[in-house]
Amino acid sequence: MSSTVQTAGAPSARGRARRRIGIGVIGFGWLGQAHSRSMLRIPTLFAERDFDPELVICGDTMPERIDEAVRSYGFARGTADWRQVVEDPAVEVVVIAAPNMLHVELIEAAAAAGKHVFCEKPVGGTPEQTVRAEKAARAAGVITGVGYNYRWAPLVRHAAQLIADGRLGEITNYRGRFFSMYGSDPLGVLSWRFEVDQAGHGVTTDLMSHSVDLAHMLLGPIARVIGTTETFIRERPLPGAAGTHYGRGRPEDPKGTVTNEDYAGMLCEFASGARGTFEASRSMVGPESQMAFDVYGTGGALGWNLEKLNELQLYLVEDTLDTGYRTIFGGDRFPYHGTFVPGSANGIGFEDLVVIEDYEFCRSVTEGRRHSPGFAEAVEWVSVQAALLKSAQSGCWEPVVSLREE
Repeated sequence: MSSTVQTAGAPSARGRARRRIGIGVIGFGWLGQAHSRSMLRIPTLFAERDFDPELVICGDTMPERIDEAVRSYGFARGTADWRQVVEDPAVEVVVIAAPNMLHVELIEAAAAAGKHVFCEKPVGGTPEQTVRAEKAARAAGVITGVGYNYRWAPLVRHAAQLIADGRLGEITNYRGRFFSMYGSDPLGVLSWRFEVDQAGHGVTTDLMSHSVDLAHMLLGPIARVIGTTETFIRERPLPGAAGTHYGRGRPEDPKGTVTNEDYAGMLCEFASGARGTFEASRSMVGPESQMAFDVYGTGGALGWNLEKLNELQLYLVEDTLDTGYRTIFGGDRFPYHGTFVPGSANGIGFEDLVVIEDYEFCRSVTEGRRHSPGFAEAVEWVSVQAALLKSAQSGCWEPVVSLREE
C-alpha cells in the first residue's frame, strides 16, 4: 500500500476529519480531463464524504496540456515524464487515461510504487495484457478500479435492483450491444485505435467490454460463447503528424491496413441458464453511441440505452390492465441522481457518471476495501473475450475459462 502520509482536512458532515487523497493523472486528453473535473466536483456534491481529493501532479507529453492542467484545473505541478507521477510521495491514487499501449507498463510501475490505480478501460488491449496487469496489482496489494462507468448510471442501478428483487421473474434472455459511428467514415485516418499492436483488439476491447461487464453485473457469469468478427473498412488514410482519432484524410492519401476488428457478435449461455446475444460495432451507420441492453424474464422485461440514459423501459406482467412497456424517467428517487439535480425527469449527463465512479473509487480507498469494478472484473471480461476470439477462428462454441493467474 502507499506509504504516503495523509494530512487531515476539513471535518465531514459527520464531524470526522476528512482524509486527503493525493491524485496523480497520467494522460490529459478527454478522459484525463473528465476525471480531473470530477475530482474537483466531488467536494461540491457529496457533503457526507470522508475524504477530499487533491490534484497533485498531471503527466502528459503535450506541453499545452500540462499548462492547462496546472493553470485551469489546479494541479500543483505537471510533467512530461509519467515516472514523476508514480514516484511522487504526495500521490496515493494514480488515474491512468493514457493510450492503450501504455497501460500495462504504467499499472505495473504504479503498483510497484504502492499506489492505488484507477485505469480507464481497457486495462490491457489484449487478454494477456489485462491478466498481467491484474496480477501485478494484486501482488502489490493495491486497490484497483476500471472505467466501466455505465454501471453507475442511476437507472442501471435501478434495473439491477429490479432483477435482484425478482420483479422480472426468472431471467431467460439478455441482449447487449454497443454501436458507435466513430469508425464509420472510410476516410477516417488510421489512428492507433485501429492497430492491434497499439490499441490491442478492436471493438471487443473498446466497446463490447462495456456491454459484457454490465451483463456480468446484472446476470452473472457467462459459461460459453460462439462468435464472429469482421473488419469492414480494411484500409484507412495514414494520419498526419498531428492526426487524431477524429481526423479525416482525402481519397488520394496513402493508406495503411486496419489490423483489428470493426465488428463483433456472439451468442452465449450464462451460468444461470439464460441465453444472450451481444454485438459491438464502430463502423455501423446510424447509432451514435448506442450502449444498450434488454433483459427478459418470465415476469417482465426492461431496457436501457445510453443515448437516453435518463429513461428506463419497463414491462411487468403484473400490470394486467395496462400491458406494454412504460417509460421510467430518471429522478432523485434513484441512486445518485439527486446528488446532481432534484425532482424527476431532470436529466444527468455522461460526466456525472464519471463523478460517481471516482467518488466510489475514492470511498474504497478511504475504507481500505476492494473496489468493484476493479481489475478482477476486467479479467472476467477478457476471459469471455478470449473465448469469443477463439470461437471466431474455430467456428465452434467455446467454453469461458478464467484467465486469472495465481
